[in-house]
Amino acid sequence: MSVAAAPEHRAGFIALVGRPNVGKSTLLNQVVGATLAAVADKPQTTRNRIVGIRNRSRAQLVFVDTPGIHQPKTPLNARLVSTARQALDDADVVVLVLDGAAGVTAADCRVAADVQGRPQVLIALTKSDLATKTALIAACAAAQALLPEAELVPVSGKTGDNVERLLDVVAAKLPIGPPLYPPDQVTEQSERFLASEIVREQVIVQTRDELPYTTAVIVDAFREEPERNLVVVAASIIVERDSQKGIIIGERGRRIRDIGAAARLALERCFGCRIYLELHVKVVPRWSTNPKMLGAFGI
Repeated sequence: MSVAAAPEHRAGFIALVGRPNVGKSTLLNQVVGATLAAVADKPQTTRNRIVGIRNRSRAQLVFVDTPGIHQPKTPLNARLVSTARQALDDADVVVLVLDGAAGVTAADCRVAADVQGRPQVLIALTKSDLATKTALIAACAAAQALLPEAELVPVSGKTGDNVERLLDVVAAKLPIGPPLYPPDQVTEQSERFLASEIVREQVIVQTRDELPYTTAVIVDAFREEPERNLVVVAASIIVERDSQKGIIIGERGRRIRDIGAAARLALERCFGCRIYLELHVKVVPRWSTNPKMLGAFGI
């Protein structure tokens, strides 16, 4: 009696690429079930190559979130685009992420031209929960016209709608091979990096349009005290001008307290323990145009 062969295991890297602010980071966080990347409705929120790992019974999907691809005008923007293009070149599968609520733009067309002709490409039409049925149908047609041979999956990174279908399609395109990471690992990023992203997300959310995107967060200390179920985090919020420092601190220190309180709760959810968070604001003039400082800040 013959014995059926075990299903083949697949594993590989999947690059999430697209113009800024289309929902790549929200989708990544939804896929892995954890906050790995700062999420905000402002361009250039993502600054690094962020890896999120999703394990399934017969596949390990290693997603790589990337900064939005755009036409850079500053040294900071140029580094972000370079990071995205490198991830694109290293990927086994490329997912072009488009904003289903906003529709296809000229910037989307430029990114689509970058991925056209690659052997394993598909389209994720995000924010489907925000689009009317008529608008979503129109967006699907426009997206499919960009890459006629690519399979298209409408999804919502916020609600998780249709994400499992996206994972099915991606997994089928990965090369056959063993897992690339241990089964309990969800990211390559360090705990210090995750802490900095969570704090930076709250800075972006709570300052809204008052600050330019030239704000960084550096974790100065990360100390675990397991006997107290506690992690002590000290972080510096980096800005370029004294006036920006005042915006972060707020009247009588109210805003930085609000940032710290929201970030502490998010950190406790992420690490599953109590968090003591200490925040400082430092002025580093023109850091976003200084290549040496960009490197020091991990960009």
